[in-house]
Amino acid sequence: MAPAVKIAERRKTRQIMLGRVPIGGDAPVAVQSMTTTKTADVEGTLAQIYAIAAAGADVVRCTCNEQEAAEGLAQIIPRSPIPIVADIHFHVEMALAALEAGVQGLRLNPGNLRKPEEIKLVASEAKDRGIPIRIGVNAGSLHPDLYKRFGGATPEALVESARMEIAYFDEVDFHDIKISVKASNVPTMIAAYRLASETFDYPLHLGVTEAGPPPGGLIKGTAGIAALLAEGIGDTLRYSLTADPVEEARAGRQLLEALGLRERKGLDLIACPSCGRAEVDVIKIASEAQAALGDLNIPLQVAIMGCVVNGPGEAREADLGIASGRHKGHLFIRGKIVRVVPEGEMVTALVAEAKKIAEEGIEARLAAADENAEAEAAADRALLFEEKGADANNANEVILRIRNRAKDAAADGDETGEGEDSSAS
Repeated sequence: MAPAVKIAERRKTRQIMLGRVPIGGDAPVAVQSMTTTKTADVEGTLAQIYAIAAAGADVVRCTCNEQEAAEGLAQIIPRSPIPIVADIHFHVEMALAALEAGVQGLRLNPGNLRKPEEIKLVASEAKDRGIPIRIGVNAGSLHPDLYKRFGGATPEALVESARMEIAYFDEVDFHDIKISVKASNVPTMIAAYRLASETFDYPLHLGVTEAGPPPGGLIKGTAGIAALLAEGIGDTLRYSLTADPVEEARAGRQLLEALGLRERKGLDLIACPSCGRAEVDVIKIASEAQAALGDLNIPLQVAIMGCVVNGPGEAREADLGIASGRHKGHLFIRGKIVRVVPEGEMVTALVAEAKKIAEEGIEARLAAADENAEAEAAADRALLFEEKGADANNANEVILRIRNRAKDAAADGDETGEGEDSSAS
């Protein structure tokens, strides 16, 4: 057999951490997508995040454009299976609120958030919390001064925008940075990233902005992203499609596999974080399930959830999953509880069901569900909810801090005479 052909060696960059996901350095190229739900819709956003994670995303971005969104993030973050980056455009207050909510990363648009003191304030707070920031330059929102100076949204103008933002960060000794220089024009995007790669040693997030709906959007995105990856440029990526964000994640994962930058795998295992409702060691169970299922080469999406209260609903896009509750394992297929087993038999039951799905198919296994399983799970959910209440992750404390901070900011604005939209100027 001929030896595998590799594309260009990856360009070495600094490494940052987005939660538990390494970005840059020797880490694999990461896939990102962005939710399309209102972030204040906690359950709807979580359901979309789980679907995005199941499709292959390592990181997800959520908009934080209002206080309700920040409060939603405070409830979403403890339950998200992948790190969350808050998308910030005009309002410095929303960046600070997102940090208070516990996000693992921020994305700032230097074309919209322009006041040096506000930029440095956010960087200082991010530094104190160990949170990285992506400088998200976009050709469509380039600072007017740069547009005039360079005669348009040229590659040089996009890179200069990032350089200016880095200079502000340098003033407060903040270097936990990732950079993107996106454009909707593919040749401009490619040239901008090549220049950024020559100029900075920070990790680069690739993307063709506003690529549009498939199939055209997929073609444009692939033309730009794949060209750069083939040259060894890029540490994370996102397809910006006018489509379900699950399609973005799936396309990103498939592109990396096609280029040999991520391994193909039959099993796709996702797991919730160990939040306040978890009654088992989720990491331990997930590791045992990965070891038991990994060699079976069964093409399934499998979810390991720490709690039956939210788990089956959040991971309803997974083919198969199990959630703990009151010393039991609640086995579910596509969100439907099909069997309840003792906690100590969770992994064994999961493996057995995976084999049966491979042999009989999902519909047959749904038809074979234990008729009492749903009722038993509902009873366990009710008891757990009664024991731990609606706020098992203490999100209300975080929300209170966000609201108090907003009040303080409003009071400061009244004293200085600045309006709520002052940061948009």
